[in-house]
Amino acid sequence: MINIRQAEARDVVEMQTCNLTNLPENYQLKYYLYHIATWPELSFVAENEQKRVVGYVLAKMNDDGPTDTEPEDGHITSLSVLRSYRRLGLAERLMNQAQRAMVEVFNAKWVSLHVRVTNKAAFSLYKNTLKFDIEHTEAKYYADGEDAYAMKKNIKDLYPLEMDSLDF
Repeated sequence: MINIRQAEARDVVEMQTCNLTNLPENYQLKYYLYHIATWPELSFVAENEQKRVVGYVLAKMNDDGPTDTEPEDGHITSLSVLRSYRRLGLAERLMNQAQRAMVEVFNAKWVSLHVRVTNKAAFSLYKNTLKFDIEHTEAKYYADGEDAYAMKKNIKDLYPLEMDSLDF
């Protein structure tokens, strides 16, 4: 059985290992720690029965901050699931947890992400399963010069805030 839980500082080495195994974009450990320290509610890990991290989502709120007319938006920095644990719905579950937390904790309206134009599997997940829309293509977004689709999704109405029941 796979357990999804909030990421903690103790998970960053296994998160980085998952990233190094699957993705060409790699982050230093301090980048994972920065996300977990700054937005502890938004990043999640999937762990197997042996408590090994087999997938993660690293998420944040956009650094620009809210304005009077526009609420903060969330951003998916990285999503990775080990190959032997794919096709189990883990990526979708991780993404849903992060998006729900963005709404419930930060009242986010939108979530954005970038995906390589050549990553057909990830693009299909984001476009077809998770219902992200392409905003535009960013030329040479990645360090190796590859273009990225900048994608965005309205999440405000997906996870309506529940009012606490109050006795008057």
